[in-house]
Amino acid sequence: MKENNAILRLANVGFQVDEMVILNNINLQLRAGEFKLITGPSGCGKSTLLKIIASLLSPTSGQIFFADRDITALSPETYRQQVSYCAQTPALFGDSVYDNLIFPWQIRHQQPDPAALVADLQRFGLAENTLEKSINELSGGEKQRVSLIRNLQFLPQVLLLDEITSALDESNKHNVNDIIHRYVTEKNIAVLWVTHDRNEIAHADEVITLQPAGGSAQEVSHERA
Repeated sequence: MKENNAILRLANVGFQVDEMVILNNINLQLRAGEFKLITGPSGCGKSTLLKIIASLLSPTSGQIFFADRDITALSPETYRQQVSYCAQTPALFGDSVYDNLIFPWQIRHQQPDPAALVADLQRFGLAENTLEKSINELSGGEKQRVSLIRNLQFLPQVLLLDEITSALDESNKHNVNDIIHRYVTEKNIAVLWVTHDRNEIAHADEVITLQPAGGSAQEVSHERA
């Protein structure tokens, strides 16, 4: 069922572990070109919600729709190419930054232009020689940016971001914020971003405040930024 042209829609989504309710009756929708932020106190389920949307965890109740289709009817590979998730602590693999940036190309049986990869690194404030660095040499902030660059090699329709600037200084935070905002306005990507950063909140179309689940329905407030 179509609802206001939402590219992504959650209907009464819940998640619990044994008797512990973490998320309860979450309803939200995201349209192409929208930039929404999720905030809330520690332990209210923000990161869990993103992992459920990313299909890394399965909800214990409710449904998630992508382009009007229940995501359980889509192959994980197809869905994850269109709904891309960046964790606060990135999972990098292989030996080098190059290994990570070519991975999206390899699974599509394509070859990247190394000069374009270097340009991507520089756009995010990373030096040219970062491409050949071992992932073990990277700082937390460098890992966050490499993960984001990897996820943007092929533009997804939805980008899920979990505190991805938490390890960055103010200058690099500002740069990443601006780049993501341009992807929203120029490429029509939909972004759902978990953050506590007030500067990121200033860019948002809407701020969703999530409260801890404890009753029959979880309190979720929506406000325009």
